[in-house]
Amino acid sequence: MGIKRYCRFESSRRGTKLPYAVVFVVVVLVLALLIKYWYIVLAIALVALACVKLPPMIRNIRKERYFASEEFLKHKAEIASIVAEHNEVADYTSEIRSRGTFQLGSSSTGAHAHLASYENTSNHNYRRDRNVANYQAPNVHNCSLQVVRNAKAEPIKYLMKYFDIKAGESNLSDVENLGEDIARLENAVDNLHQREASITTSFAPPEFILQYYREEFMKHVGVELSPIIVPYPVYAFEYVSAGGNSSQRTTVTLNTETIDALVETLSQKIRFYKSVAGQRALMTARLRHFIKTRDNHTCRYCSVSIEAEPHLLLEVDHIVPVSKGGLSTPENLQTLCWRCNRAKSNKIVPAS
Repeated sequence: MGIKRYCRFESSRRGTKLPYAVVFVVVVLVLALLIKYWYIVLAIALVALACVKLPPMIRNIRKERYFASEEFLKHKAEIASIVAEHNEVADYTSEIRSRGTFQLGSSSTGAHAHLASYENTSNHNYRRDRNVANYQAPNVHNCSLQVVRNAKAEPIKYLMKYFDIKAGESNLSDVENLGEDIARLENAVDNLHQREASITTSFAPPEFILQYYREEFMKHVGVELSPIIVPYPVYAFEYVSAGGNSSQRTTVTLNTETIDALVETLSQKIRFYKSVAGQRALMTARLRHFIKTRDNHTCRYCSVSIEAEPHLLLEVDHIVPVSKGGLSTPENLQTLCWRCNRAKSNKIVPAS
């Protein structure tokens, strides 16, 4: 029996050595061929290198010629005023973003988590750590699985309940302010994208320019590309099992549609439409669209319209500011272009 086992062991050892021997022989043969026919190998390597390096070099030469061409420079000068206005709108968009408040209530779970430390002391480390970062985040509510599922079905109700957005004048005003900031920023960012697309179309650059050098193209044109995005507040209901192996989450993003629903829900609960906060709460995306349509998408101050300037940035303004007792009623709302609205600020200036 011992001899048989030894024979089987030896045969298995020989079997594992055989593939290594074959590989070694193949490697030696390949090296021998490479050495013998080195000139062919070198030629193939040079061709491969050329295929990799030449296209980018040729594209770069074509790019430099295009940006230095008389046609490009002439067109750049012709649309200088359009580019300048784009950059002004980009600066205005930055102002909106820096001044806006993009946050509402917060969850109480983990509010004092920073006062203690957490350590996983299990012997075999079988328990995965809970989401410590999320556990003390003000926009994350750690809760039961049932609450996570209920929040999916009734997001507005659970957002108000667990993030302390009570039906009061102060909260209602905060929600409406958030809606105004987001709506203005959405319009401004979208306006910038339209302007950039229009500028690109007017030049009609070669396809490879937009494919490989779009950002450089915009810099040559003089456009200041704005990286600003709309910072929609996101609130989460999160469940993590005791062992940490199971978790579920429901998220609520406060975009314009969600904010309008929140405004209407708060308004119905408060029922004080004669107060400043209540009237301000009536300002929704639907009302802003109505005012712009009523005013024929024309600025009530300077009379410029989207018919004359297709990429005109229009905003809805309170004639008598809310801070001075103005209401969000159609007769107290007007359409202004971004320049006139920025100049007016919170002053009371009747339309001409």
